[in-house]
Amino acid sequence: MYLENGIPVVMEQVKDVRSVALGVWVKVGSRNELPEKNGISHFLEHMFFKGTQKRSAREIAVDTDSMGGDLNAFTSREGTTFYIKVLDEYFDKGIELLSDIFIHSTFPEEDIEKEKGIIKEEIKMVEDTPDDYIYDLFNQTIWGNDGIGQPILGSRETIKSFIREDLISHTKKHYGTKGIVISCAGNFETEKLLDALNHNFSSLRKGLEPEKEPQPLFNSRIKVHSKELSEVHLCLGVEGMPQASKDRYVLFILNTILGGGVSSRLFQEIREKRGLVYSVYSYISSYADTGVLAVYAGTGKKKVSQVIELILKELRGLADMLTDIDVERAKAQLKGNLILGLESTSSRMQNIARQEMYYGRYYSPSEIIKDINSISLAQVKELAEKLISGSEIALTALGPVSENDFKGIMG
Repeated sequence: MYLENGIPVVMEQVKDVRSVALGVWVKVGSRNELPEKNGISHFLEHMFFKGTQKRSAREIAVDTDSMGGDLNAFTSREGTTFYIKVLDEYFDKGIELLSDIFIHSTFPEEDIEKEKGIIKEEIKMVEDTPDDYIYDLFNQTIWGNDGIGQPILGSRETIKSFIREDLISHTKKHYGTKGIVISCAGNFETEKLLDALNHNFSSLRKGLEPEKEPQPLFNSRIKVHSKELSEVHLCLGVEGMPQASKDRYVLFILNTILGGGVSSRLFQEIREKRGLVYSVYSYISSYADTGVLAVYAGTGKKKVSQVIELILKELRGLADMLTDIDVERAKAQLKGNLILGLESTSSRMQNIARQEMYYGRYYSPSEIIKDINSISLAQVKELAEKLISGSEIALTALGPVSENDFKGIMG
């Protein structure tokens, strides 16, 4: 469905609930920013809550709380999302409030300076949380310092440089009808929803979709960041696949078997059997044109070599060690996670928006389950072979270590 001004709208009615979740998804995130403006999407996300032409920041907060609602936003590498979740009886008010902050925010000068301080504290908080910070460092290792390798929060230097004109020009350029998707899930009537959206979003200008960048190159290198910490935090990975890859469910199964739960190979081998770590798991990050399959582990300095050896052994031996039992168990785990993940209207709203943005169509849970059920052991082995065997593995380490500690370790 489309609004009168051309904005695509995706919706899912859930009749036996009392809530409605509505999201406005902007197709621009940190990868679309110029290096000198890195962090502006996230900065803007904060500034949209600082007051509009008719509401102060406090009035936005009071109006949200008086509905018992949840009004919030988040930024990723490829998008910025603003959403509200309210009881169905407040839905019209919720739409009006969300559209007001999205279209009529004023970005007060005094709040820009205040927000710079807040976001600098947020950057410090991430840097003080090594099992979070390692992801930004690993992304820079594999993708470089611009585009997809840039941190979502930006840096102290870029944040310091932002002025009100930067926020206005970024909004004018990207926050228009061409660059957004609206999604809605919960208890609503379709006609009423479309009427309310047409009424509240009619004044939005056209804007631009972000330009398509060349696909980033994956760097298989070792990067060590020395820092006095109690543990060494590690990320190891190989190039993965784009979000819309036809093999995405095969990759999900591969990841589940490798390190996607407490029965996974990595958890059982490195934590349960040998007690070398508290936390070890694998994960997938997929984007419009590329992705990564990676492993995280945190361990003591003396155990680093052993933990890396075991991770490499699991990665490189994965194709040969897979069994039908592994695949069937991973399928059951994935299907359970899928259904449990769709229990709330918020997660359904997010699911249909992402499908529209990355696939251009809707896949129902039953269709996804059918696809998962059809996957064979041979397909999973073939993908493990293709992604991992012979691939150079990238490594990032953060902690009380130096480059010398990793010489010859990745052989």
